[in-house]
Amino acid sequence: MRYTEDREFIQLLDHYKQSFSGWDFSFILDTGRVASEPLDWSYASKAMTLIHSSTAMLDMGTGGGELLSRLRPFPEIVCATEAYAPNIPVAKERLEPLGVRVMAIDDDDSLPLDDNGFDLVLNKHEAFSPAEVRRILHTGGTFLTQQVGGLDCVGINDRLEAPYSEYADWSLSQAITGLKSNGFEIVEQREQFPIQRFYDIGALVYYLKAIEWQIADFQPERYIEQLYGLHLDIQRDGYWDVKQHRFLIQARAI
Repeated sequence: MRYTEDREFIQLLDHYKQSFSGWDFSFILDTGRVASEPLDWSYASKAMTLIHSSTAMLDMGTGGGELLSRLRPFPEIVCATEAYAPNIPVAKERLEPLGVRVMAIDDDDSLPLDDNGFDLVLNKHEAFSPAEVRRILHTGGTFLTQQVGGLDCVGINDRLEAPYSEYADWSLSQAITGLKSNGFEIVEQREQFPIQRFYDIGALVYYLKAIEWQIADFQPERYIEQLYGLHLDIQRDGYWDVKQHRFLIQARAI
């Protein structure tokens, strides 16, 4: 059967057109269409513990504020930055009523924040400049980050015969070297390659729409034959797995 004659495949591809805002993956996560193997750590649990002993904190790359809003109670001073313009109004609407100052940024190397203004900087899956993070942290302050490594889901690129992301070289060792060179000592480091499972091809194309750096300028029609082959495999096996890449660092400003 050709893909043009496969009604289910065509209908699932239309899920690429579903709207995506903030950092809300409920369309595929809450419905159980994508599942991820648990990590050996919880970024949120670590963040909450650190928040409880903080007096002034920053959340870098807050998205739509979905996670930060759930980590209350906050310290007296709490700020959040976001670089993706469509997320800014979403974050402001969610976080400003909670007392969070939300700032739009466009340069990780130049944050609109005072020197030594925070004792805690949180960063989940956001780019950062080690020198700039050190500048805004006072001595003894903590930087906690969970990063998506450069090998994240490269199985998708391989299967669709697509070029790798421009961030393919990003690694735990590279991040640690940058932090140590800019006035940090490493308190904890962890790395893992958990499985991410897709249960239908519609969930995959929606994911690639949201994670726009996985395959630059992704459009389903550009990879239609590869997508259809994968669709048939998912029908046969019930799912398709790729490996994610995550690492976590807790560092202290010295």
